[in-house]
Amino acid sequence: MLLTCSCSNLPRLPEADTIQSATTDIGSYNYLIGPGDRLTIFVWRNPEISGEFIVRPDGKITTSLVEDIQASGKTPTVLAREIEERLSTYINSPRVTVSINAFAGPLSEQVRVIGEAVNPLAVNYTQNMTLLDLMIAVGGLTEFADGNSAKLVRVLNGKKVTFSLKIDDLIRDGDITQNVDILPGDVVIIPEAWL
Repeated sequence: MLLTCSCSNLPRLPEADTIQSATTDIGSYNYLIGPGDRLTIFVWRNPEISGEFIVRPDGKITTSLVEDIQASGKTPTVLAREIEERLSTYINSPRVTVSINAFAGPLSEQVRVIGEAVNPLAVNYTQNMTLLDLMIAVGGLTEFADGNSAKLVRVLNGKKVTFSLKIDDLIRDGDITQNVDILPGDVVIIPEAWL
């Protein structure tokens, strides 16, 4: 027996949540810890509770005396102060340093390139990243790309805003006026050219 269904009768999934990056301009960027980051937590004069920890997929870490503390979305300094506060129950005036050994960052802070890039992927944002830097990271455009019809989607004030990009002009023609600042959370969509 063959079952058929009309796809138009299927319920539509709700749109993904719009999560705005904590960085709203290139001058205010601070790295935020994310799931998968490898942290070294050093507690001065307490090597037995110092160590290396990986941020779990839920964004939390567990140390020797501090269970399930939220790390994702915080700067290393903010996390260090929170750990100090929790440790003060057990240790007199703890001094904590948090450093990052392997970077992943929260998904809301990564830049994504989809479509006709040589290597479409999510890129960890780095301070003062530009479109040219991003295109180098993804290997440029494929031969089938319509780079001048590319779009950049950015969340501003909680709303998705779409901007036009001229990637062909930037890469193939060397028009440096088309090089724009990229912010954490940006999505670049590169369509295929219609021949």
